[in-house]
Amino acid sequence: MDAAKLKELKLFVEQCKSNPSVLSDPSLSFFRDYLESLGAKLPSSAYDHADSKSKSYVVEESDEEIEDKEGPQAEPEEEEEEDEIIESDIEIEGETVEPDNDPPQKMGDPSVEVTEENREASQEAKFKATEAISEGKLEEAIDHLSEAISLNPTSAIMYATRATVYIKMKKPNAAIRDANAALEINPDSAKGYKSRGMARAMLGQWEEAAKDLHVASKLDYDEEISAVLKKVEPNAHKIEDHRRKYERLRKERENRKIERERQRRRAKAQAEYEKANKQEQSSSSRKPGGMPGGFPGGMPGGMPGGVPGGMPGGFPGGMPGGMPGGMPGGFPGAMPGGMPGNVDFSKILNDPELMAAFSDPEVMAALQDVMKNPANLAKHQANPKVAPVIAKMMSKFAGPK
Repeated sequence: MDAAKLKELKLFVEQCKSNPSVLSDPSLSFFRDYLESLGAKLPSSAYDHADSKSKSYVVEESDEEIEDKEGPQAEPEEEEEEDEIIESDIEIEGETVEPDNDPPQKMGDPSVEVTEENREASQEAKFKATEAISEGKLEEAIDHLSEAISLNPTSAIMYATRATVYIKMKKPNAAIRDANAALEINPDSAKGYKSRGMARAMLGQWEEAAKDLHVASKLDYDEEISAVLKKVEPNAHKIEDHRRKYERLRKERENRKIERERQRRRAKAQAEYEKANKQEQSSSSRKPGGMPGGFPGGMPGGMPGGVPGGMPGGFPGGMPGGMPGGMPGGFPGAMPGGMPGNVDFSKILNDPELMAAFSDPEVMAALQDVMKNPANLAKHQANPKVAPVIAKMMSKFAGPK
């Protein structure tokens, strides 16, 4: 063995020892097969790369299958869904309190008949409550007002007054219950709207608070309502602007989603239309159309299985006008005096060379041209494909010798 080749073989073996994955190269499959035939056991790394590559097979595919794989008929991939809109925080100014979760306070019985004596006793209890409030004794004031309400449960002012005390005690939920009771009795109670508005502001219900305070201000304006509104309204406006902003963003997001879906359906419909159109064109191109050049089922002029009517151009009975002196250019089989009227077309149909020539579009185009006007024969006499066919046909037309 050549020394250089032997050296290369040794280097290759050393490389295989140090890195068995070299044997996984597909081009070395013959070498792996040889080693295995000798009983050698190859490491799994020698197969990893080779096994990952599947064998290739030549598969004939129809035009439709190729179009399905390569054409625009493939449905476009769904676009990724947009992330959910995460609302930012609103910078709110003003203090709020923790909601009071005490058991509901005692309310009056609206079915009780209020006598004049009860009404006077109710007013006396209210007077005591006012004194307690001025002295900062809020719990005592609540007790006096609760007595006044039980004596005269039809008085809106009693409920509204107790609501103001609950506000001082930072019990907004209790205040809202009393304010609602006052407004049920008198829907135009300015003190009821004022108390409920202030209680809602304490709970951070800025928009609802602003509405109540605006109503209270219209019914009976005072400086305290105006002062609270100056703190409440900016927060209410921020919340309203924030809500409108994110409502708009969500609406825009929804509109984009609708538009993507509309485009997806449009693309899918267009792809299906183009696929159907190509399949129809492909199917039409495969349909047998008879002889090229416009000879479905036979020669023009009528040769479907026979020769009724003869060939167009008046070949039976002689070419129109006759061609005394022979065809121009001296084609063999010249026809002095015109063509015979007893042409046997079976000779043409049974001639394999002529029938083979009829399948050539160029030959058939030339024959049609000559049939329409025999004088056009001169422009085809130099064509090596057309001239022999016309000459042979003329020889058939010459009749028996």
